[in-house]
Amino acid sequence: MATVQLFRLLWFVALKPCVSTLSLEHPLDPLSPKEINRIRSQKKMPSSNGYHQAGGPSLPWWSFEVVQRHMRSLWIYWSWLPPPLTFEELFQASLLTQQYPQFIDSILKRGLNISEVSCLPLPVGWFGEVVMRRQVKITCFYRNGTINIYVRPINGITVALDLELMNVAYYAGRFSSPMPKVEGTEYHDTPVKSGPTFPNTTSSKLSIQGNVIEWGIWKFHLGFNPRAGVIISTASICDEKEKRYRRVLYRGHVSETLVPCMDPTTDWYFRTLWIRVNLVLEKPQIAFSPSLIVQPTPSLSMPGLLPRAICLFERYSGDVAWRHTEIGVPGKVIRRGEPEVSLVARMIATVGNYDYILDWDFKQSGSSTVKPSSIRTQLGLTGVLEMKATPYTSMNQAKEDIYGTFVAENTVAVNHDHYVTYYLDLDVDGEANSFMKSTLETRRATIFPHPPSPRRSYWTAKNKVLEREADARIRLGSEPAELSVVNINKKTNVGNPVGYRLVTVQPAYSLLSGDDPPQIRVAYTKYQVCVTAYNKSERWAGGFYADRSHGDDGLAVWTRSYWMKALQ
Repeated sequence: MATVQLFRLLWFVALKPCVSTLSLEHPLDPLSPKEINRIRSQKKMPSSNGYHQAGGPSLPWWSFEVVQRHMRSLWIYWSWLPPPLTFEELFQASLLTQQYPQFIDSILKRGLNISEVSCLPLPVGWFGEVVMRRQVKITCFYRNGTINIYVRPINGITVALDLELMNVAYYAGRFSSPMPKVEGTEYHDTPVKSGPTFPNTTSSKLSIQGNVIEWGIWKFHLGFNPRAGVIISTASICDEKEKRYRRVLYRGHVSETLVPCMDPTTDWYFRTLWIRVNLVLEKPQIAFSPSLIVQPTPSLSMPGLLPRAICLFERYSGDVAWRHTEIGVPGKVIRRGEPEVSLVARMIATVGNYDYILDWDFKQSGSSTVKPSSIRTQLGLTGVLEMKATPYTSMNQAKEDIYGTFVAENTVAVNHDHYVTYYLDLDVDGEANSFMKSTLETRRATIFPHPPSPRRSYWTAKNKVLEREADARIRLGSEPAELSVVNINKKTNVGNPVGYRLVTVQPAYSLLSGDDPPQIRVAYTKYQVCVTAYNKSERWAGGFYADRSHGDDGLAVWTRSYWMKALQ
């Protein structure tokens, strides 16, 4: 047996330019259901009686390191802010609302059938309250002939439900708007035809060993977190000359997703939603792709496995990775090129009426001698529209701001934003990284050798390593500039620092006023790029407890510090 293992190892080394340690266990692997159940059993174990004075300070929390099967004292951060919502609480809140007598009475007065009503709970956020309870507000819809519930909202009813006491804390029925029509709202009349399938072949460059993925020159760890969703860790590229992997990204994931609605009325003002991936996790429908099993949030129930929650597939976009036609060689026309092929790690999260398609796209392209690599985060947004009922049948009837766009009779689509913030902990060829801003400056062509040039101007790049976190808050598009993360201690063959450039898409930032409570909580949305010195606790842009935060934790607070010491 030992001889066979040694032979296989030597054969593997001979073929691979970068040697990998093949192991199905990895320190960054998510907890398994067995490990989570072990934590649950440890917390429920009987212990000696203790004493805690009523009204005194909260007792400290402790946790167990269950993987190594021994106790380890860890201080758990304690906050007065409420913890995240759970599936069970949201489900119970919906049921309690539909059983509340005043709510039933309001529905019947509107001439609606209570059995055709669907209710969904929404987080309430913070709007200056001094004393806060764990609450949700309930929004309801009327089906009665359609499964597209979001196009038939029941306006004029406010229900606030206390999750600690599990009862209705506040109820108000104020007015009734005409119910939007059912006709034309269905989206499943025509069966969806299956697309083409491309079975995996033995020529695929994809290798999966546990949670470690290898594809071409790339190697990375693929994990999952109930708050972040897909987590990419230890992403590295193979240096064929040095026969080793060189690190690019230590960890990357979605940090926060915010959807503020631009309607200040009673039914809508609080809809500045912090979205958690653990609300609904969908299965990506990619027939030919290998897939990984993930552990969704256990909430209050027993943990379980969700198959096909993350899928990996090679994407052939039809684009050109690179090409060139050379006609400068006498008697020859030389054409070379490669199609663009990328490896995609995809997860789909359904949050209410929206479906977020979250892709991590790994690319390798270039000529046979130059293989530039890139990682791209890509967000796709689909689903169905959520509407607001209005008494108007045409925009010509409205004399005031309707906070959206008329899309049908008695139906308005409310204006809103989607902010998705990514956390990227870069380790470009090592940990000693710096953030470089290259400003493009126009210069006069005054210093030239003789004879003088007819040109009057040119542009050049002025590189500056930023030393303050406050300076590294970037509003894209305000000036021509390029952003890079470099390792100034490592040089290329021609002397440039080794680095990766940040390539951005269309810039967008929050237009809310600075004194608006939702903007206070998410002050960082005034900038599209923020850079901080490394701190393992600073992963969530909205703070650890984001939903009802007062804005005293999170990315905006962290970037107020003066020196970026860890980057120097």
